[in-house]
Amino acid sequence: MTVNGYSDTINHALAFAAKHHDRQVRKGTRLPYLTHPANVAVILTRYGRDTETVVAGILHDVIEDCVRDGYSREMLEQRIGDKFGAKVLDTVLAVTYRRNDDDGVELSGDDRKTDYLERLSTASEEARWVCAADKIHNASSIVADLRRTVDTETIWSRFGGGRAATGRWYRQVYERLREVGFDAPIMAELDRASSELQELAG
Repeated sequence: MTVNGYSDTINHALAFAAKHHDRQVRKGTRLPYLTHPANVAVILTRYGRDTETVVAGILHDVIEDCVRDGYSREMLEQRIGDKFGAKVLDTVLAVTYRRNDDDGVELSGDDRKTDYLERLSTASEEARWVCAADKIHNASSIVADLRRTVDTETIWSRFGGGRAATGRWYRQVYERLREVGFDAPIMAELDRASSELQELAG
């Protein structure tokens, strides 16, 4: 069902994400990390996505970023599945960077991105929506920070690959989503955000 009012499930997901992202901040800022999944949820809600997709948007970074404080990846997967259902878990896993490939070989940073892009071909429609909303918020946040900062290198230095690789990455995700046939209305917004970021990256 679409989200058109208060949802106890979404409230529960926000509390779950707040617990697991506790003390985490957005890269290079003092903003609580929870502002990111909350904004992803806002974007998905703006496009009338159903509750399960919005919940997956809220939880999309938990498995990737919260393996700590006694929680293993397997434990987090089980908790999400038990509390929010198999569909939400499958959506979250589809947009989670993998540390190892199907043969158990550890992936490098670049390989993880390649693997992420490849897996979009088999990802569900819901996962592609979450992917797009995630990248819109990230790219738009970087653009906003760049536009209000005199020394833009302080922004680019947050990202290991540097400005060119960062700008290129968000464009690659947009192009890959188009390539796999995802043509939802959100793609126009991702096109604008990724193009603007790539332009600023030079």
